[in-house]
Amino acid sequence: MSIKKISAMAIAGLLTVGAVSAFAQEAFVAPTSPDEAVTMRQALMKEDGGILKGSADLTGDAAVTALQTILTNYTHIPALFPEGSIVGNSKALPAIWQNWDGFNAILESGKTAATAGIAAAQAGDAAGYAAALKSLGGTCGQCHEAFRG
Repeated sequence: MSIKKISAMAIAGLLTVGAVSAFAQEAFVAPTSPDEAVTMRQALMKEDGGILKGSADLTGDAAVTALQTILTNYTHIPALFPEGSIVGNSKALPAIWQNWDGFNAILESGKTAATAGIAAAQAGDAAGYAAALKSLGGTCGQCHEAFRG
């Protein structure tokens, strides 16, 4: 199978995931229990990680869809960290609630980067898009370093 066919299939898959995610995100419902919060946030972050890993070569609508999903996910993250949700296989640290403003500041940086990446992708600015992806990866790292055990 050629690289072009593999790339086309990967982009089609990402667009499908993005479309499904966008629908699911419109229907976002905050978790009703600590266990559900952990499950939901871990799934959301795995989704974001997968999108970021596969986004470097995206352009146009595929890039916009990828970063729109991440932007929407970032807006849901605070609701996925209710106090008392360090249960089960959670790796969240109490520092999240002790420094809620710092936690949210990282999320705001991520939302800003995603928004900039969307604008860059829409404008065909590959360098701006790449910079936004790098910044998003940095926010993930910052948050995990400070708030994940």
